[in-house]
Amino acid sequence: MSTTPHPEGQIDCTVHGAVLQISINRPAKRNGFTPKMFRELGEAYTRLDDEPALRVGVLCAAGDHFTAGLDLPTIAPLMQRGEKSVPLGLVDPLNLGMEGYRRRVKPMVAAVQGITYTLGIELMLAADIVVAADDCRFSQLEVQRGIMATGGATLRMAERAGMGNALLHLLTADVFDSAEALRLNFVQKVVPAASLLAEAMRIASQIAAQAPLAVVATRQNVLKAVEHGPLVAMHDFLSVQKTLSNSQDAAEGVRSFVEKRPARFTGQ
Repeated sequence: MSTTPHPEGQIDCTVHGAVLQISINRPAKRNGFTPKMFRELGEAYTRLDDEPALRVGVLCAAGDHFTAGLDLPTIAPLMQRGEKSVPLGLVDPLNLGMEGYRRRVKPMVAAVQGITYTLGIELMLAADIVVAADDCRFSQLEVQRGIMATGGATLRMAERAGMGNALLHLLTADVFDSAEALRLNFVQKVVPAASLLAEAMRIASQIAAQAPLAVVATRQNVLKAVEHGPLVAMHDFLSVQKTLSNSQDAAEGVRSFVEKRPARFTGQ
């Protein structure tokens, strides 16, 4: 991770085996997002999906805070013109399925700490698994600025926590802690701040050790069930299982079981 980030911030990528660590790096401004950072984040997510050797992403941040959200002076002109910060054709870090953007295929683990406001909540809800430090402060405060959350909070907060719990925080713009985020299913684990990244990397590494094709298929089926309903997702069971069962990884899974050894999956 760079120790002297660009004044407009940057997104740093570090490869750890099959895991791509994606680090938000603008700590002097509480990691407030500029257009440059959005573009680089989209490029990092696209790299994760496009490089076969990479199997899992970990989204984290430099400094004491995950992100205070948008750097409004630099982002507001784009919002006023109705433009997006992530270039078309890249993977959308918010994974909204908007026209012109790719949807992420590989798993993403988010590690959040300190101030995790607005965009920070939306980025973590767009990930697959969230580990939160016990010092987190969350707030979806767009209504306090005269705007609406359009990065997925209005969709995913209600889906995870129910309409009443979502509106409690969306409409009051209050600040809540890690215990409340855990209660609402916004995060999956709360750990001491000092062990945050290590725990996120541990989870990512465990995922990376599984069969890549099966991991992607499982994630896609869960996402389909959430977005389109269980009956739609269920219709993929036979065809997907047939494809997976005929893969080299499935054969390796059987061999490793018989030979009582860890499997060595190749993603084929």
